[in-house]
Amino acid sequence: MSSSSKNLPTTMRQLRSLVTTDGRLELSIASTPVPTPAASEVLVQVEAAPINPSDLGLLLGMADVAQATSTGSGDSTVVTAPIPPAVFKALTARVGESMPVGNEGAGVVVAAGESPEAQALLGKLVGFVGGASYGEYRAAAAFMCVELPDGATAAQGASCFVNPLTALSMVENMRMDGHTALVHTAAASNLGQMLNRICLADGVQLVNIVRRPEQAELLRTQGAVHVVDSSSPTFLDDLTQALVTTGATIAFDAIGGGSLAGQILGCMEAAANGKGGEYSRYGSDVFKQVFVYGGLDRGPTTLTRNFGMSWGLNGWLLTPFLGKLGLEGMLRLRQRVVDELTTTFASHYTDEVSLAAMLDLTALQTYAKQATGQKFLVRPQLPA
Repeated sequence: MSSSSKNLPTTMRQLRSLVTTDGRLELSIASTPVPTPAASEVLVQVEAAPINPSDLGLLLGMADVAQATSTGSGDSTVVTAPIPPAVFKALTARVGESMPVGNEGAGVVVAAGESPEAQALLGKLVGFVGGASYGEYRAAAAFMCVELPDGATAAQGASCFVNPLTALSMVENMRMDGHTALVHTAAASNLGQMLNRICLADGVQLVNIVRRPEQAELLRTQGAVHVVDSSSPTFLDDLTQALVTTGATIAFDAIGGGSLAGQILGCMEAAANGKGGEYSRYGSDVFKQVFVYGGLDRGPTTLTRNFGMSWGLNGWLLTPFLGKLGLEGMLRLRQRVVDELTTTFASHYTDEVSLAAMLDLTALQTYAKQATGQKFLVRPQLPA
C-alpha cells in the first residue's frame, strides 16, 4: 500500500445501525479502525454522501421514528426507536449486528493498494459505491470508483451511482423489453428530474406522475411534456390521455403501496382499447408492465382487475438489472454519468448534516419521510 499522506489516523468515526434483541433500532457513532486497502482497493476520505431512499431500509430498519428518543450529545448521541413486531420478524438475520450504512459517496483517495488500477486513483477525487459511506473513511474496490471530472466537487459526485444508473437503467430496461415509452411515479424527485432530462435528450416519451400541482409545474419548467397530478380529480382521464398520446406500456413505480400501480395498469388498458380493435373478454393483447422499485407507501399494493390478462407487476432493483445488462453496458452508462455529471445527472440538496446531526431527531424524522424535493447530504468530515 502507498499513501498520499503519512499521517492517516488509526481510528475514525462511522455511523452504525443496530437492531437489538428486544425489538429496537439503535443508531450511534462508533469509533472504528481506519481500514487498510487491499491490493485492488483504495482508501477514500469521504467528503460527501447522500441519504437516498435506498439507504433508509438499512439505516432505519423500518422502525417507528415518530417514537424515537435520544440520549447524549454530539458524537455520543444514541437514538433508539421501536420496531413494529411484524417488521421485527423479518429482521432476525441482522439482530445484534452493528452495521455501517450509506450506499455511495465521494472523496479523495488518500491510500491505495499495489494494483495498477488502485494506484491510478491515488490523490484523485472519486465517487464510489459499495456501502459504509457514512463514515470518515471507506476502503472501496477500485472498480467501484469513478474519477470525477476536473472542476467537479465531492457534493456533485456524491450521487453519481444510485440515482443516475437507476434512471439510465429504466430507459435501458424499456428498450430491452420492447417498449417505446415509459411512465414514472414520484417524478419530481432528484431521480425523476434526471430521468426527465435523459428522456428529453434521447427522444423518449415519458409520462411523469406527481402528487402535487407545484411538482407538476417544476417538471414543466424543466421541459417535461407529459405531466399528470395524482391529486387531481381528473387524474385517471389525464393519465389515460397521456398514455394514448405516448403509447407507454411500461412504468417504474417509486410509491409501491396503495392503488397507483393498479391505476396505471388500468389506464394502460383503457389506452390500448381506445385504439379500437376486436373485443375480447380477456382484455387487450397489449402487454402492460409495472415495476415497483421503491416503497414511499409501505402499505399493501391493491389491484382492481380491470386491465385484462396481459400484464405484469414485478419488483425491480438496480444491481440485478446491471447484471443482466452486462459489464460493457454498465461501463457505458457509468461513462455517460461522468460526462454529464453537472448537467443531466446534477443532484440538488436541501440540507447538509454532519454524522452527529444525522442523529438529531428533527433531522432524522425529516429525511425518514422521503419527501419529494427534500434531500440530505452527509458531510462525514464535519465535527459534531
